[in-house]
Amino acid sequence: MNFIKYFRSLSVLLLAVAVLDANAQGFPSKPVKFIVPASPGGLTDVLARTFGQRLSEMWGRPVIVENRPGAGQIIGTDAVAKSPGDGYTLLVTDSSAIVINPHLYSKLPYDPVRDFTPVAVFCQISPVIAVNASVPANNMKELLALAKAKPGALAYGSFGSGTYAHIAMERLKQLAGVDIVHVPYKGSNPAVADLLAGQVQVILVSLSVVEPHARAGKLRILATATPKRLANVPNLPTVSEAAVPGFETTSWFGLLGPADLPSQVAAKVHADVLRVLNTPGFLEQNYRKFGLEPVPVSPDQFRELIKSDLEHWGRMVKATGAKID
Repeated sequence: MNFIKYFRSLSVLLLAVAVLDANAQGFPSKPVKFIVPASPGGLTDVLARTFGQRLSEMWGRPVIVENRPGAGQIIGTDAVAKSPGDGYTLLVTDSSAIVINPHLYSKLPYDPVRDFTPVAVFCQISPVIAVNASVPANNMKELLALAKAKPGALAYGSFGSGTYAHIAMERLKQLAGVDIVHVPYKGSNPAVADLLAGQVQVILVSLSVVEPHARAGKLRILATATPKRLANVPNLPTVSEAAVPGFETTSWFGLLGPADLPSQVAAKVHADVLRVLNTPGFLEQNYRKFGLEPVPVSPDQFRELIKSDLEHWGRMVKATGAKID
């Protein structure tokens, strides 16, 4: 055995590890960019800016939020997949871009597992079904009865073809045997705006997005699509118990980097996200009242969650027959 060659190789390896550790300890040394593959004003954008501000204060470096909506979130997501793996360009997205798009598009410019490094899950949402205040339905049974009586007369808005709201609503229509027209938007903000204006009548979206409008009397929340009733809205029934047994859905929002993001950098950012979540009052101010739940999993557990959700949404997409080319 060539011991000199062996020790030289070992020295190079140890030096590389030391450099990675040093990079993680000194990270960030310049502004960090969060790319959001959705339009401004929606929950993804709000979460990016909320965490961006807290992390910026913690790091002493600016966190710049850049919105790149379009093509079912593919544009912004692909931009991060092709960015340098140094931690200075990260993706803030809902689960749709990672676990639903691969089943909808025959060709994607990125691979959901190989091209990304999972860093942290910000939260899991509590999706609810809401209707414009003019819709003559006060509960899910009345809404579905109206849809059956007038096939194609109602329209639901989603924040893009292929998003969890689109696929879940198509599954709901299938299970309930109703025809409600799908109208895709480039984000939840414009979809809710048209819901309030009466251009669409129904939406499936996070409670946080519609709750202020419901308090103002501009729309009605009929049910939650979660498996169980929400602790902060205990009188709101689930869709499953109210009208369509077995129907439920949810989505996570998280932070990912390019595939070659060093594990030390991913671990540091993950730890700092947990520090934000554990800041006194943060959950009460930003999560609880909006039906958001923290999901403090490790980067490795996040990767397993992605793999599990890929299988789940694959079954959902196949059941609905949805396809985008």
